[in-house]
Amino acid sequence: MKPSLQEIAATIPLTDNHCHGVIRGNIERPVFEITATESDWPEPNGMTIFDSPVGIMMRSECASLLDLPRHSSPDDYFNRRYELGQAEVSRRLVPATGISTFIVDSGFKSDNVLLPSEMQELVPGSRAFEIVRLETVAEQMAHNTTASTFIADYAAALALASKDAIGFKSIIAYRYGLDFNPARPSKSEVEVATGEWLASNEQRGKIRMDHPVLLRHILWEAVDYKRAIQFHVGYGDSDIVMHRCDPTQMTEFLRMTVDSGTSMMLLHCYPFTREAGYLAQVYPHVYLDTGASAHWTGLSSPTIVSHSVEMAPMSKVLFSSDAFGLPELYFVGTLVWRRAMGDILHKWVQSDGLGYDDAVKYLGWMANDNARRAYRLLPE
Repeated sequence: MKPSLQEIAATIPLTDNHCHGVIRGNIERPVFEITATESDWPEPNGMTIFDSPVGIMMRSECASLLDLPRHSSPDDYFNRRYELGQAEVSRRLVPATGISTFIVDSGFKSDNVLLPSEMQELVPGSRAFEIVRLETVAEQMAHNTTASTFIADYAAALALASKDAIGFKSIIAYRYGLDFNPARPSKSEVEVATGEWLASNEQRGKIRMDHPVLLRHILWEAVDYKRAIQFHVGYGDSDIVMHRCDPTQMTEFLRMTVDSGTSMMLLHCYPFTREAGYLAQVYPHVYLDTGASAHWTGLSSPTIVSHSVEMAPMSKVLFSSDAFGLPELYFVGTLVWRRAMGDILHKWVQSDGLGYDDAVKYLGWMANDNARRAYRLLPE
């Protein structure tokens, strides 16, 4: 008897198209609580993140791997994970995801999280590849550049930072919005903008790449590499203005880059999953995943995952966890996607709308092969 689609989905190795490192060392309750949400503030009135969709999934699905009963109380769950320690929780949960390839954005809070090579060591036999965050490269060189040298300085810094990377990440959605001017800025525009940006950094006492002209410049610098570029889309922390994170806002940029040789990876996408699916159907270099939106929505995640396959070709949908910091986020993000996609394909086959062999093939594409094509990875 052939295995069911749910059985295959539950066990197939996965390429995590976008994730971050696990936090180093044991963490206290307040750090855990704030890491388990995109909010910049703790839950009010003494409430806990364990009563959010993702927290409920942690207490039900991660509990047994920490030697706890399902549906443990928030205090029992946290006390047990603290007793085990972050390293042991990671050792138990991350390999249990079945992720065989990690594609790691190393540009966010990189001082206190595991590097790509350390994520690879956490899961024996796995592979890990780096994604370079464009804005982080600019921020790291801010003290060593001038208005007249920024173009050359950034080009050199990006070349060095990306020498072993397979792609780039843009957080222009956070720093400005996806409704940016799609045109590549001129040299003179960049010089003027650099002077303004350096002055603003000095005035506010911190470095933050948020000048709209420079955000466009560094994005086009990445396009020249003809590698995959990831875009944060939709749901995120309090930095974003949600309606400006609709990926259709960057339609003209996508039109301008159709023949550029790069892949445009739309990450997370909630609540714009359908819009992302439309773009993936229309533009040959556009891909999408449901990333963070799946684990943050917990038991409701099947609806969001289903939206990703409403319109997009099966060759354009990828898996990602977008996990950061907590091993639970890797485990929950993987689990909800496996269940949702297995159920979706099973229903299609049961209705005789899709053949079983095609369903197995498509699952393999979404779990691994689409990422290999988009990032030009060699098979394992």
